[in-house]
Amino acid sequence: MANQAPTLPLLTPYKMGKFDLSHRVVLAPLTRQRSYGNVPQPHAILYYSQRTSKGGLLIAEATGVSDTAQGYPDTPGIWTKEQVEAWKPIVNAVHAKGGIFFCQIWHVGRVSNSGFDGVEIHGAHGYLIDQFLKDQVNDRTDQYGGSLENRCRFALDIVEAVVNEIGADKVGIRLSPFADYMESGDSNPKELGLYLVNSLNKYGILYCHMVEPRMKTVGEKIECPHGLVPMRKAFNGTFIAAGGFDREDGNNAVAEGRADLIAFGRWFLANPDLPKRFELNAPLNKYNRDTFYISDPVLGYTDYPFLDSTA
Repeated sequence: MANQAPTLPLLTPYKMGKFDLSHRVVLAPLTRQRSYGNVPQPHAILYYSQRTSKGGLLIAEATGVSDTAQGYPDTPGIWTKEQVEAWKPIVNAVHAKGGIFFCQIWHVGRVSNSGFDGVEIHGAHGYLIDQFLKDQVNDRTDQYGGSLENRCRFALDIVEAVVNEIGADKVGIRLSPFADYMESGDSNPKELGLYLVNSLNKYGILYCHMVEPRMKTVGEKIECPHGLVPMRKAFNGTFIAAGGFDREDGNNAVAEGRADLIAFGRWFLANPDLPKRFELNAPLNKYNRDTFYISDPVLGYTDYPFLDSTA
């Protein structure tokens, strides 16, 4: 009898708090700008369910918690009853296939987790929280500016508020200390990242989702191997790494203990059955950047083919 091929590290099970994951391939939060009028639409039911596998973790696109939180057109919200009701069939479709679904929120407010399994706080990529964290952009002179402790205070206040609202076991955060999106850089990103994860340990949150330093700005990839290792070692909960990973990089990161889970964005966008393709080492659909942010409910959204339909 032939020896069975070893299981890929990315496809081994993992227990994240109370959640039993069947593999370590995570759908990264991806803004798609197809929630017309800030209301999630029925076509999102198909989009998310296509990318759901039993025991797989999905993180929803950035979702506003107030009408002042929106920075881009047609991004979803969750601050009105209409928006909450519109999310329910999407969440139900993910749950029907055995998936685990977290909602990424832009900043704290009237957070509703009904129908979602948890919340990811968006503290990355030059948006509101990141603007407080980075010394290149934070020029405040009050208790939220100046020292490292003061610059991190706003982020930790938000974490504390969300934890108090829904419980630490349902809370994650996304951070990009090394990134320079929208000129929001920091003079000592390693120190910033370490201070944040050590501070987050006090709240006992479920996971920290951090972007590799090699992803410095949109589309710019630089060589900076293993830059997240100190943060990964310092954080007590589940550590999710993102930023330019492919099948080989992701497997190595998990095998070497540099991350528990790996978030994939563009490749998961273009390959709804990405875990299956990784398992078979099958060719991947190429993604089309021109359709990332258009408003079409199908083109570049739900029309990427599955492996069995391309065979």
